[in-house]
Amino acid sequence: MPVLEVDGVKLPQSMSIARFLAKQFNLAGKDNLEQAKVDTVVDTMIDAMDKLGPIRRQADEAKKQADMQQFLADVLPKHLQNLEILANTYSNDGPFFVGNDLTWCDLFVYDMLETILQIDDSVLSQYSWLQRNRQEVEKQPNIAAYLQNRLKTPF
Repeated sequence: MPVLEVDGVKLPQSMSIARFLAKQFNLAGKDNLEQAKVDTVVDTMIDAMDKLGPIRRQADEAKKQADMQQFLADVLPKHLQNLEILANTYSNDGPFFVGNDLTWCDLFVYDMLETILQIDDSVLSQYSWLQRNRQEVEKQPNIAAYLQNRLKTPF
């Protein structure tokens, strides 16, 4: 279990840690409404990943393959479409999900899609806004440096 210790206080739970750090580093949104929009995007991505989790843990390889095909063909597209709708609603026509600034939801969606793209590298072919968002995230200087130097780990 991930734990972050701050001033002697231990904070468990990865999403609580992510929200705390986002606020610490001004990536949570500029006000309460933006923060709610950011949380909406994150929760939408979590909904998709919650469907993927049991498939990844499936012991029966034939069932796992069939379930993965259904996820990629039927389940995931609905969530990706929902993310594009949220982006069109919240982004002010910019490349980031909320407002005109990078927030932690951009980083979270980038990371989760990285996992899915390892399964099928064409899943974003019909989602131009999500492709643009990934490109903009990758252009951030610290992100670009990290991506250039990180170790590739298998899914």
